Amino acid sequence: MEKVNKARANQAAHDANPAIQTESNGHEGDSQTASDFINSQLQLEADAREALPYSFDHCTQLLGALKQNIFSCITCNPPPEDPSAPYNPAGICYGCSIACHGEHTLVELFARRNFTCDCGTTRLPESTPCTLRIDPATGMKGPVHSQKPATGNTYNQNFRNRFCGCGEWYDPHKQKGTMYQCLGLATEQEAGCGEDWWHPECLLGLPHDWYKEGGIQAARQAPKMETQDSTLDGGATGAEEEHPTPPGFPNEDDFDTLICYKCVQANPWIRRYAGTQGFMRKAFQPGIAGKGVGSPASSAPVPTEPPADVPSDNPEASQVQQNKKRKADDDASESESIGSKRTKTEEGTAPASRPHHESLPPPPAGTFSILTENDGFRTRLCRCAQCYPDLAKHPQLLEEEETYEPPVSENGDAPGGSVGTGSLLERGEAALSNVERVRAIEGVMVYNHLRDKVKSFLQPFAESGQAVGAEDIKAYFEKLRGDHEAIRAAGGTAMATSGDDGAEGDNRREQS
Repeated sequence: MEKVNKARANQAAHDANPAIQTESNGHEGDSQTASDFINSQLQLEADAREALPYSFDHCTQLLGALKQNIFSCITCNPPPEDPSAPYNPAGICYGCSIACHGEHTLVELFARRNFTCDCGTTRLPESTPCTLRIDPATGMKGPVHSQKPATGNTYNQNFRNRFCGCGEWYDPHKQKGTMYQCLGLATEQEAGCGEDWWHPECLLGLPHDWYKEGGIQAARQAPKMETQDSTLDGGATGAEEEHPTPPGFPNEDDFDTLICYKCVQANPWIRRYAGTQGFMRKAFQPGIAGKGVGSPASSAPVPTEPPADVPSDNPEASQVQQNKKRKADDDASESESIGSKRTKTEEGTAPASRPHHESLPPPPAGTFSILTENDGFRTRLCRCAQCYPDLAKHPQLLEEEETYEPPVSENGDAPGGSVGTGSLLERGEAALSNVERVRAIEGVMVYNHLRDKVKSFLQPFAESGQAVGAEDIKAYFEKLRGDHEAIRAAGGTAMATSGDDGAEGDNRREQS
């Protein structure tokens, strides 16, 4: 999936439907009726619910370690410029990213496995407490800070806003192309990537600008596989025109998951599956890697055979490379070597008790990533008594994982919506319904009194058809509060003082 930064609710709604300005300079063209204002506000709230559909009134900390969408706040926890400098990373859940860090600069890391929200812990400053956690001292929500963070969380360079083997700083306004998340079979501390996001060209050892003039020669040395969407000469169309898929890398619909070369090297036992049915091998060629392209985690030998999807002894290799409309099942069958095809025959006649790993070919040499196909690769992993301990360390290989999603916010018309999910009017009514009876009656009486006064103020405008300006509203509420005389007196004194000093003033005006 393409990696993008999640827009905050208010920014997304503002971009989709900018708020209409009220009259501030006396021109009726800048004014709006109360009905127009209410309708525009409701539309903004609807746009916000569409951009951020889940409720954000709970922190997932109480649920413990989950596979959930995680964010890194680089406002509260700015990373050092030096990627190798010490850093205390922190990750926050979806709810806290909006309720506690809604005005901050966030990096969306998407799904992270076995993660507990760090908001309100010592990993984040006390100046930004968690407003959703339950305070043990009071038994109520926030503000909570300086709690002990969970010990089971793992972190990688993504929390610094750096991604891929190239360690590139992610800028959503400049980033082009698609990035893919590794299945994460090892953490950074275990010489893996820790569920990092990768550029396809970096997995192959190509420079980022391989499709531009100067990078074409390097691309010609990579496995050549033309597709409908991109060619070696940059003849891409549609959304991939600015950054096409590199040659030799399949389209995102042709594979299911990625296991990067770092995680493959950290788990040598999985190398034997590379090139067999359901497991495509993509070789890394550091010899053609350009500036900014990362190197493998270890100095494993570089394969001497061409880094194609099939072993070099496959007589059908050239035919595979020329097939533009190759399907996923065709790719799997044509990607096998003669040895692996012979193995399939042996599997059909082998005794049922024979472990599957004994029928696999020897593991390929070199540094490579593995792309699993869309037809149930987990069923092709050997689960015998010898192999199962390796699989048991990685539940994501045993079965597909579920990612936790917060409850969906109810729309304004749905009954039973929680406070914080409906419109401002509905939220006010819901809050009023939770107030004790005496206070609620007093509040309604005050509201009715204010409503009558505002109605009498607006009546002349309604009869004359004149628009209500910001200055009219400001002056009315000054009068209603009884402080208009003091404000005018203070303004007169300030003008007199300015005149005595002989200064012309700075021409600043209060923004309406």
